[in-house]
Amino acid sequence: MGFKAVLWDFGGVITTSPFDNFNRYEAARGLPLTFIRGVNAINPHDNAWAKFESSRCTVEEFDHLFAAETAAAGHEIRGNEVIGLLGGDVRPRMVKVLTRCKQDYRVACLTNNANAGQGTGMSSTDQQAEDVKAVMKLFDIVIESSKEGIRKPDPRIYRMACERIGVAPEAVVYLDDLGINLKPARDMGMTTIKVTSEQQAIDDLSRILGIDFGV
Repeated sequence: MGFKAVLWDFGGVITTSPFDNFNRYEAARGLPLTFIRGVNAINPHDNAWAKFESSRCTVEEFDHLFAAETAAAGHEIRGNEVIGLLGGDVRPRMVKVLTRCKQDYRVACLTNNANAGQGTGMSSTDQQAEDVKAVMKLFDIVIESSKEGIRKPDPRIYRMACERIGVAPEAVVYLDDLGINLKPARDMGMTTIKVTSEQQAIDDLSRILGIDFGV
């Protein structure tokens, strides 16, 4: 079966990674590197982050829940402080690749997000929000965890993506920057790319699809 669709995560793939913002925040406050990511990895299916991204708690509740979880891990951080770190800058070369893929494949976005910041990308500035809005128009389908009430890595949201774009998992290439989110997709038959850098992602997608993106 040939490929018929390319499925994209958003933050850390189309945009710069919020993890970079986390690292800068931690360095500025003398916190252990990757402290925030470490807290989010504890009880990952039912912690404050999981509840927030699946609309099981409000912004106010997330603020207190995340503060409690980080305090228990040794360094209290209010949830509202982290919300301001979630937005990323659109990567122009990835947008060019997405636009080229759209000529031959269905293109869809599958993103874990929350009802915070500005728009789908949880942007922290007006310019970020405008840039994200323009990219979102390129996708045939956009699936947001905050609207669906389920989030990656729940297998249901991957099946939902396939159903909405009308393709079998085996016909999908999926890009995400988190291994935990790639495993369910791979298990159901998708070809997956773990994004560690913009250039690596472009090179891997070029090899899999046989397209010279010229970027």
